[in-house]
Amino acid sequence: MAASDFKDYYQVLGVSKSASQDDIKKAYRKLARKYHPDLNPGDKEAENRFKEINEAQEVLSDPEKRHKYDEYGQYWQQAATQRQQQTRSTTPRGGVGVDVGGYDFSQYGSFDDFIEELLGGLGGKGGAGRRSYNYRTSGSEGFSQPGQDVEAAIALSFSEAFNGVQQQFKLGDETIKVRIPPGAKPGSRLRVKGKGQTSPFSDRRGDLYLNIELKSHPFFSFEDDNIVCELPITPPEAALGAQIDVPTPDGNVTMKIAPGVDSGQSLRLRGKGWRNPKGDRTDQIVKLKIVTPKELTDNEKEYYEKIQQQSNFNPRNSMQGF
Repeated sequence: MAASDFKDYYQVLGVSKSASQDDIKKAYRKLARKYHPDLNPGDKEAENRFKEINEAQEVLSDPEKRHKYDEYGQYWQQAATQRQQQTRSTTPRGGVGVDVGGYDFSQYGSFDDFIEELLGGLGGKGGAGRRSYNYRTSGSEGFSQPGQDVEAAIALSFSEAFNGVQQQFKLGDETIKVRIPPGAKPGSRLRVKGKGQTSPFSDRRGDLYLNIELKSHPFFSFEDDNIVCELPITPPEAALGAQIDVPTPDGNVTMKIAPGVDSGQSLRLRGKGWRNPKGDRTDQIVKLKIVTPKELTDNEKEYYEKIQQQSNFNPRNSMQGF
């Protein structure tokens, strides 16, 4: 074998030469799952990588083969073959020439002499045998992984996501019941073990991943981990202050608004936001919006005119001199 054809099996599996059998097995299983043809349909590169991984595992998982590989490197197969032939042969030393696998051993005093010359440089007295590989799996370990994981989307109302709910839905021909814990957020994923596809090589199933979607809500939305709402208030409430009932996910609370607030100003209701996995609550952010009436009664118009005439307040004072 040419040096350029040599495959470092330790490098193929991503382990060191001192790796234990358990380390080799773990590395093989991880890579086999990643490059398995069933998970990479039509990917020629993944298929070739899978063959290399199986080839490396076949050698390094066998203590005897691994020992020869460690001792002779790229020539381990030739060395193993010729050692077996020499053991079977009863030809005395220096006897009749025998051509075994392309090698004439009659010219070597011992098998060690042959190895010494072989490692010293190919192309000498004995020709190098041709090495070929047959792709096959080693045992059942390569196919013990579960089937492919699958994904599905599930849409929840705001209340269902906040309080938790048990949902039932169809996945192919199977009806699946799943419990959604309280506090599910948009974009979060829920893992349901053993509800994915069944492996074609075993009875093991992959997992089902549910992508949580929330139906839009007329009042609440999300801002990072907190929830946000917009609270409309009147001009008098903004000017004079007020106490207003504000909806939260689990009922109304009374919030005090100080006099002189501005439209767009945000107030915080601590611990009244969304549930988190620990069971705590985030905050609810209340954004104020001053809403003016579109139509005024005669009395309202009169009072607004009086306020305007008597008030010295000018919100545009800071613009003087621009």
